Amino acid sequence: MSRVSRSIVAISIPIICTLLFSFSRQQIVPRLQKKIDAAIRTTYGIEGFELKRMEVSKGLDEMTPSKLKGDHLFEIRRDDLRIGYVYLGEAPSMKRVFDFIVLFDSKFTIKKTKVLIYREDYGQQIGSQRWLKQFIGLVPEDTPIYGEDIDAIAGATISASNMTREIGHVLRSMAFLKKKK
Repeated sequence: MSRVSRSIVAISIPIICTLLFSFSRQQIVPRLQKKIDAAIRTTYGIEGFELKRMEVSKGLDEMTPSKLKGDHLFEIRRDDLRIGYVYLGEAPSMKRVFDFIVLFDSKFTIKKTKVLIYREDYGQQIGSQRWLKQFIGLVPEDTPIYGEDIDAIAGATISASNMTREIGHVLRSMAFLKKKK
């Protein structure tokens, strides 16, 4: 191997290792983190909290209906006190996906849902608190049904039905985890 080839290999290996490591432990992007922190502060009325990533046992994460591994489920802590939980999810809209959170109290009851980033020109109505407040008070045993329990939204049918479905998955996952722990 030539000297140039050895130099390229020597430079490439650390870069590849760094990239692989960074993708295996993704962090919440700063733009989402600021919005999550603001939602937690206003919902729980607290400052000075920490988000602790919840490690879901291998195998359990695949048995739950939602993606609970990685940076999706967090415990909200202040000092040694558990305040609640936050689930960070994605749901499909017409052409893209949007980011949302579900905030739970310490007994797994939904305190708030919030659309963090919506990437479409149409359907932004799902981000209104008037529509999202329908999820407040739901517990892991509940199964929200779009058009029945959860009001439909004209002009945001795909986004609203997918958000409802995803929250249903999160609730079933929380029920499963609650039962297993």
